[in-house]
Amino acid sequence: MSQNNTDIFERMLAGGIVRNDDPQMTKAWKVVSRTIRLSAALNVSTDTGQIRDRLSEIIGSQIDRSTIIFVPFYTNFGRHIRFGKNVFVNHACSFLDMGGITIEDDVQIGPKVNLITENHPIEPSERKHLDLRAIVIRRNAWIGAGATILPGVTVGENAIVAAGAVVNRDVPANTIVGGVPAKIIRGIENENLEE
Repeated sequence: MSQNNTDIFERMLAGGIVRNDDPQMTKAWKVVSRTIRLSAALNVSTDTGQIRDRLSEIIGSQIDRSTIIFVPFYTNFGRHIRFGKNVFVNHACSFLDMGGITIEDDVQIGPKVNLITENHPIEPSERKHLDLRAIVIRRNAWIGAGATILPGVTVGENAIVAAGAVVNRDVPANTIVGGVPAKIIRGIENENLEE
């Protein structure tokens, strides 16, 4: 099956280049328009239950009642975000999720964190196309305030991303990373971690 005959949402989640002139791009722009409209109601929500319900509508799946998300919360697409259980997302986070964002159970995300799955080709004539790569935040990871996670990154289980870090490569499980670009600072030793 040619790429243009495959559903655009499947191709987005598969990663790689999605051309700006793709005949199915209008389907993606309809989702963006819907998300913009629904985000206005989301960001004037008055309690965590209402936030969860309104964000569930945007992403198209029910967020577990153990997960808490504070507003303002920003997303340009929404349909490709998946939240686990007992997740906490602090104020003013931005999730650009066309390429897919998966947040596993027990993850903590500090304020003003950016999860960016979208990039553009370097070649000037191709720059309006999207280059998509999924982000995965594994169980019990902690993303510090103001950190930015770039396309294609997996943050490993129990890992910590320091405040203000810019992460452009995978973070191994049980490590702390920080800096711009982020580098491993040290491992995390915990007698409760499996050998």
